[in-house]
Amino acid sequence: MSERNLTLLTDLYELTMMQGYFKEKEQNETVIFDAFYRNNPDNNGYAICAGLEQVIEYIKNLHFDGEDIDYLRSVGLFDEDFLDYLKDFHFTGDIYAIPEGTVVFPREPLVKVIAPIMEAQLVETALLNIINHQSLIATKAARVVHAAQGDGVMEFGLRRAQGPDAGIYGARAAMIAGCIGTSNVLAGKLFDVPVKGTHAHSWIMSFPDELTAFRTYARLYPSACILLVDTYDTLKSGVPNAIRVFSEMRRAGIPLTFYGIRLDSGDLAYLSKEAKKMLDEAGFTDAVISASNDLDETLISSLKQQGAAINSWGVGTNLITSKDCPSFGGVYKLAAIMDKATGKFIPKIKLSENAEKITNPGNKTIQRIYNKATGKIIADLICLADEQYDTSQPLLIFDPVQTWKKTNLAPNSYTMRELMVPIFKNGQCVYQSPKVMDIRSYCRHEMGTLWEESMRLEFPHRTHVDLSEPLWNMKNELLQRYKI
Repeated sequence: MSERNLTLLTDLYELTMMQGYFKEKEQNETVIFDAFYRNNPDNNGYAICAGLEQVIEYIKNLHFDGEDIDYLRSVGLFDEDFLDYLKDFHFTGDIYAIPEGTVVFPREPLVKVIAPIMEAQLVETALLNIINHQSLIATKAARVVHAAQGDGVMEFGLRRAQGPDAGIYGARAAMIAGCIGTSNVLAGKLFDVPVKGTHAHSWIMSFPDELTAFRTYARLYPSACILLVDTYDTLKSGVPNAIRVFSEMRRAGIPLTFYGIRLDSGDLAYLSKEAKKMLDEAGFTDAVISASNDLDETLISSLKQQGAAINSWGVGTNLITSKDCPSFGGVYKLAAIMDKATGKFIPKIKLSENAEKITNPGNKTIQRIYNKATGKIIADLICLADEQYDTSQPLLIFDPVQTWKKTNLAPNSYTMRELMVPIFKNGQCVYQSPKVMDIRSYCRHEMGTLWEESMRLEFPHRTHVDLSEPLWNMKNELLQRYKI
């Protein structure tokens, strides 16, 4: 992405609004936009944010080259003075964001852009495109990994992804959320993550017989010998031939460091249990039994409940496409405009007859509140950026809609962490993105801060996202002003 100029990866109305600001308004008016989402995908109890590194690459490379200007001229909507302005365009503002791999919840800003209005407006589409996609796939992968209960999950959906970018950055997001490897070799190269794989049915079919195919593969890859056993007959042919090859390797003194079988069809619970009996009786008790075939978190959970002897899962289509929930639903809304005379931000609010579409105004950040004894999340508190908290004092939090629902936290019973960190200051990047595998480790720790009830695949506990009292008052003053 860093090698591509994605400046025109935007909706046309962003550019027409930019020209409108240029012509009719104070183009350098500083504003705040928040990127957030309204509902967890899959009716989940949380989401995993991802994509920040690609947002950074996009912002760093934001410029209109000559071909861009020529194309915009050809559209017939833009005047020469505006096109001339675009020749020297670059991002000069500030960006704050929640680091990748963090557990997040609805309505809290994942990214906050503070910049001249023309700059802040232009980046909306690409920012949402990147964050929405990777956060969606990371959340889906987190559900799959949780369902696997500690077994390894490999992402191998590249051939079913909606294009190369979806396959590459979907694999990245899946690794962040806990997958142990990907079949996507380019993703492995780009992000320095493990690549894994076995062989296809065509490998078996290209040889005179299954046993010869297995022997050849074992000779070539003795330290990564996972044999696909369902090409002809899993229990009568595939597993017995795999056992024969493993026995030959053992007699030849070849260390069986990573070996086993893969099931890709049939009743995976039954076949895995029968295969496990056969492998154990032959003395291969530590053999991997891997499964694939249109898996998702629901099927994996069901197979685990049925006692399937599977300890490695290959998940493709349903993960890389987030098949049952294909969009994340992130939005980007104006939250404040700076008063040039005072330098203070004037809060702005979007109203709607649909209550969930009413925005939270002002310059905000998020404080995460943890139970001090357990380290688990109590609630998230969206608050104004200049608010200060002292955990040695009691803290009253309340539901922003059903305000009679309150919790009073005793002094020193809780800890707090501000989630948003500076990414760009005055147009310069001040944040170093961690490596993907380091983000993965951080994400694993983040998942550990969730209560088990919040990770249920169905009807999970909803973590409270509250508003601080100053922010709640600000919002309600604006609602009263507009008679809502």
